[in-house]
Amino acid sequence: MFTRLAVAFVTLLLLAGCSTTSVEQLAPSPAPTPTGGTRVGPEIGTQSASLQPVRAPMPPVRVQVGAVGVDVSVEPVGIETDGTMQLPPNVAIAGWYQYGSDPQSATGTTVISAHVDSLEYGLGPFSQLKNLTGGEIVTVTTADGATRDYAVESVQSILKSNLPIDDVFDRDGAPRLALITCGGQFDYDSLHYSDNIVVIAVPVTS
Repeated sequence: MFTRLAVAFVTLLLLAGCSTTSVEQLAPSPAPTPTGGTRVGPEIGTQSASLQPVRAPMPPVRVQVGAVGVDVSVEPVGIETDGTMQLPPNVAIAGWYQYGSDPQSATGTTVISAHVDSLEYGLGPFSQLKNLTGGEIVTVTTADGATRDYAVESVQSILKSNLPIDDVFDRDGAPRLALITCGGQFDYDSLHYSDNIVVIAVPVTS
């Protein structure tokens, strides 16, 4: 459970056209232990021989959403020194929160986020997320070449100050995917977008 003190807010500034835009991305701090990371705990002696090895994470490397023409590569990202989620500067590259779940995790949310726009790259593919509707398919390719399909469950524009951090960065619930970018109104005084567009999708089972 992440406490309020564990959540930092930061403005990641981009230039778009004649104005300065921003994307606020939130991440828990301190970071949870990465999947496959070092365990910290008491000595367990010879019992360790009976334990299964920790699974190495399987990073997502591509996200495709045919319904809205999204096709982006994905890179692992961590946490900035102020405790917020890093993002690739290129709007056509999304970031996967590597300290959370991945598409092969038995539990938790795989969080993938990207900037909505920038002066250098223009409008980003994730700007189309707001046009998704329930049931549309998101395909995630992982580093081993496997693909996993998710069906869109919800598309929400959430005021940034109301973004449910504990829920978005969940690591214990049912497997699912969260795609996040900026949305809502742009405030030229604060240089912020008002909202985050949050797409939640669930695995398609055969």
